[in-house]
Amino acid sequence: MFLLNVFFDPIKLSLFLSLSGVYLSLDLEISKIEKVFLEQEQKFDYVNAENRKIVRACSNTIKALHAKDLKEAKKSLAEAESALIKFRKLAADFPSQLNHVLQEYTEARIVFSAIETGKIPKFSDLDVPEISYILGLLDSIGELKREMYESLRAGKKKDAEKYFALMEDIFDSLLPLRFSNAILPDFRHKQDVGRIQIEQARGELLP
Repeated sequence: MFLLNVFFDPIKLSLFLSLSGVYLSLDLEISKIEKVFLEQEQKFDYVNAENRKIVRACSNTIKALHAKDLKEAKKSLAEAESALIKFRKLAADFPSQLNHVLQEYTEARIVFSAIETGKIPKFSDLDVPEISYILGLLDSIGELKREMYESLRAGKKKDAEKYFALMEDIFDSLLPLRFSNAILPDFRHKQDVGRIQIEQARGELLP
């Protein structure tokens, strides 16, 4: 009866084998697994550092655009694009990191194009995933709203109307999309925010 209890209790079994002079030598290849995780950790640390670098460059692009410094905006955008070349390859194992960075990059490219040319780049122009493009579009509405306000303060109503029209065009273009959060994460929330921003901007634009 004692032996039966021992074999059903891992702790008692281990003690029994030790007292009996039987030693277990397991080779579960944990060191190989550890090596894989260490490599992933090193790659993640690099990806995380580059993530911050690219997001900062995109943010500086938009700041420079609002400050009417097109030369500095081009420089910051070029820095982001240069860093993205290697980042895309290494970040493939970390999709959430990659999507976030490409979303920020998309927003910067859209705002840059809107201010420089008055046009919104198409999906095929940017070489980013669908979700990054869609969410970047919605994020750009807030930056275009800010540019609209700056135009109004400067007495440039026609420019303000142009930015407002771009905001509406972006929002209306996305209305046909009706997907769950599992397919298009954060889309509905950003869409609601965009709707509020457009209504606020309309109130400022109308006499």
